[in-house]
Amino acid sequence: MRTRFPMWTLIILVALGAASYYGYQYIKERPPHFLISLVINTDPPPPLPQGDLAPLTAPSGFTATVFSRETPGARVLARDPKGALVVSLTKEGRVVALPDLDADGKADRVVVILSGLREPHGLYFHCPDTGFASADQDACKLYVVETGAVRSYAYDTDTYTISNPQMIATLPAGSGHSTRTLLPHPDGKRLLVSIGSSCNVCDEENGMRATVQEIDLSTNKTTTFASGLRNTVFMAIDPVIGEVWGTDNGRDLIGDDIPPDEVNIIEQGKNYGWPICYGANIHDTDFDSSRSLPAGRQACADMVPPHIELQAHSAALGIAFIPEEGWPEDMGNDILIAYHGSWNRSEPTGYKVIRFNLNQRSRDAIGGPIDFLTGFLPEGSNDTDDAIGRPVGILAEPGGIIYISDDRAGAIYRITRDSLE
Repeated sequence: MRTRFPMWTLIILVALGAASYYGYQYIKERPPHFLISLVINTDPPPPLPQGDLAPLTAPSGFTATVFSRETPGARVLARDPKGALVVSLTKEGRVVALPDLDADGKADRVVVILSGLREPHGLYFHCPDTGFASADQDACKLYVVETGAVRSYAYDTDTYTISNPQMIATLPAGSGHSTRTLLPHPDGKRLLVSIGSSCNVCDEENGMRATVQEIDLSTNKTTTFASGLRNTVFMAIDPVIGEVWGTDNGRDLIGDDIPPDEVNIIEQGKNYGWPICYGANIHDTDFDSSRSLPAGRQACADMVPPHIELQAHSAALGIAFIPEEGWPEDMGNDILIAYHGSWNRSEPTGYKVIRFNLNQRSRDAIGGPIDFLTGFLPEGSNDTDDAIGRPVGILAEPGGIIYISDDRAGAIYRITRDSLE
């Protein structure tokens, strides 16, 4: 005797199937923080060994030391007008100064400049140029970007104190990528602000998301500089061509090796493809499968492809150009990139600082990435909890000196070129 399948059972199965499908799609577009936290570093890092040397491997002819081990969550690095290193401690909500007045290559102390902030990240110092250096230093401003605002402060270079806070711009806050970064435009009239997406992949409701914005410093008016940039966490100015370069993190949950992270040359008015395109203008059909286009029109035809493609899920963050003065001749004007390290790849990748050799005219990469600073993740380990640290910001200076922040170990490393004498 044939048993009839109850209609209500069929309705429940269909409803469950639909809920599962749309729930999966939603989680893929906007993975909840609690799910991410299950697979991201949860154990505290192994303590850094005592002594001056950092437990990292630098290129031959360079030595890596610990400049500070008292900077939890260290991210962006900047120099104040008198040379003190200033760092944003994003998760701590603080901005601190690390003076090295005795010039021994180690921070003398940690001075809190600002506290109680909401995820401070990007930093920028601006001093007037009137021809009177001492007077100009007394009129310097410190710009700090939090997740929802850009503010300026009068900054005292002798006491590392601030006063006269001024609101410069209001930014979208909320879910998703929360760090914001500042970069003065080469024309000196604008301040660029990167704002990451609110999701892994989605159509943004707020037009400021997944963009680089520009702030007119004379009026504080904010407009879009470039779009289609999922999460351009760090930016730098190429000293050769004077263009804005930025690292950009590709989306997650479509494969171990796609989409690539990117280095983009960011030009005004250009769209770099996210969320519907990635890499060399490849259509992301996993997200954008139903877009209707005119016959013969390609979805990514008007987008700008990356200048350099990087290993997927490396989480490329800090970017800096190597000065010519005091560095090996074959490194001058090359680019350094901090790979913060993967959290969702079957085999971890990143966890190091790499260099690209760049053509001095075209600025194209010659060959692939070259390891510059390694050892953040022990060789052969597939457990990201084994990582002693995760590199973030880079400050490359003349004389063969570079500073790198580490938000897992809470440290700042100083890498110096050995004496040539």
